[in-house]
Amino acid sequence: ALQRAEICIKKMRDPFSSLHIASNSSVFIHSAAAAPQELIRQFCERNNDKSHIRIHSLHTEGIAPWSEEKYRHIFTPQPFFVGKNVRKAIQQDHGSYLPTALSDAPDLFRKNVLPLDLALVSVSPVDKHGYYSLGPSADVTRAAVETASKVIAQINEELPRTFGDTLIHRSEIDHFIAHTEPLPTYEIPAISREDRKISEFIAELIPDGATIQVGIGRIPMAVMEKLTHHKDLGLHTEVMTDSLLPLFEKGVISNKNKPFERNFSVCSFALGTKTLFDYIDDNPSIRFLEFSKTNNPAILSSIPKMIAINSAIEVDLTGQVCADSFGPLVYSGAGGQPDFMRGAAGSAGGKAIIAMRSTTDKGHSKIVCSLRTGAGVVTTRTDVHWVVTEYGAVNLHGKTLHDRALLLTSIAHPDHRSLLWNTFESEYLLHS
Repeated sequence: ALQRAEICIKKMRDPFSSLHIASNSSVFIHSAAAAPQELIRQFCERNNDKSHIRIHSLHTEGIAPWSEEKYRHIFTPQPFFVGKNVRKAIQQDHGSYLPTALSDAPDLFRKNVLPLDLALVSVSPVDKHGYYSLGPSADVTRAAVETASKVIAQINEELPRTFGDTLIHRSEIDHFIAHTEPLPTYEIPAISREDRKISEFIAELIPDGATIQVGIGRIPMAVMEKLTHHKDLGLHTEVMTDSLLPLFEKGVISNKNKPFERNFSVCSFALGTKTLFDYIDDNPSIRFLEFSKTNNPAILSSIPKMIAINSAIEVDLTGQVCADSFGPLVYSGAGGQPDFMRGAAGSAGGKAIIAMRSTTDKGHSKIVCSLRTGAGVVTTRTDVHWVVTEYGAVNLHGKTLHDRALLLTSIAHPDHRSLLWNTFESEYLLHS
C-alpha cells in the first residue's frame, strides 16, 4: 500500500513527465543488468528534440537507444566502460570512452568533476522501512543517486533485493514509475580445451584460504570449476557471475579469513542468468559495495592471499598489458584491472594474474613483440606479475626485459616463438 501511494503521489498526471530534460544536460544510466529498460525507452523517445545530452554509464545490458545513429546529434555517450551495445557508436565517433580507474569513478560525481542533472535507476519494491534496493549494481550508482539533481526510479518486481551500498531511502528518489520486466541476462560461452588448460595453471596458484577476484567469461568459469575442492576461500570481486554458484553450494567460499567484510562475500555488481539473480535476492551473506570499496587498492592489499585474475587482448614481451583496445579502436575499458592488479600485488601472499589464450581465434599471437600502435596500456610493465596461457604460467615480477622476453616467449604458441624472439633480439637487445 505504501508503495502504491508513493507511486500515485510522484507519478502526477503523466508518469513520464519528469523525463524531459534540457539540452546540454548530463544523465547517468544504471549499470549492467540493472539498466532500467522502460525508463531508457521513454527517456530517449521524449527527448528526441534536444541536443548534446551526455550519457554517463558503465556497461549496460539490454537496449541502448542513445547510441543509435538516429540519435547521434541528440545524445553523446561517454561511458566509463564500453559494452557491446555502445561499442559501434564509440568506434564511429558517436560519443567517446571516458578512461578512469573504477576505484576513483564514484568521486567523479561526488567531487563534481562530472555534475549530473538526472540519474535513471532501477529499484526493487520498497520495504516496510521505506528502503528500496538498487539490486544487482552498486558500482558508481550510489554516488550518482547522491549527487544528481533529479533521480527517477523504475520499480521492477523482478529486480533482486540486495544489501550494502544498494539500499536507498524513498526520500532520495524524486519520481517513480512502476514497470516490471525480466532483467537482461548473460550466458557464458562454451569453454574450450585451451581455457581448461589455463584454468589448471591458475588453480595451482591459488592456495586454500585465499580471497579471489574474477571477471566474466570462459576462463573465469573454467577456473571456478577447478576450485571446488579448495577450502575456506574468500570472495572480494568486482562482478559476481554464475561461475561462483557451485563454490557457494559446496561451501568452498566461507569468507572467514579475510579482514575486510569478514564472513561476507563482496562484489560491486552481478551479471548472469536468472539463477544467479534468484541466489542474490534477499541474501544477507552478500554485500554489494561501490567501487571505492571493492576496487580500492589499499583495501585489496590489506587482504592476505588476495588473488586477482584478469584478461588481456595482448601482452608485449616487456610485460605491457593491453586490455581495452585493438590499437586505437576502443573495445571495452580498463575496468577494474589496474586496481585489482595493484592491490593483489601488494597483498601478503597475494598474486596478480593476467590470463589469456596464446592466440586469437584467427591464430594471431596475443603475446607480441610490441603492442599495436595506439593500444592502451591498462597494466604497465612495472605492475605486471603473473601471465598465464595454455602453455604455462610465468612470473615477471623482478625480472629484466631480457628475462621477461624469454619467459613470455616460452608460453607463447609454439608457431610464434621463433619470430617473437628474433624480433625481440633485433628491436630491443641491440638498442638496450
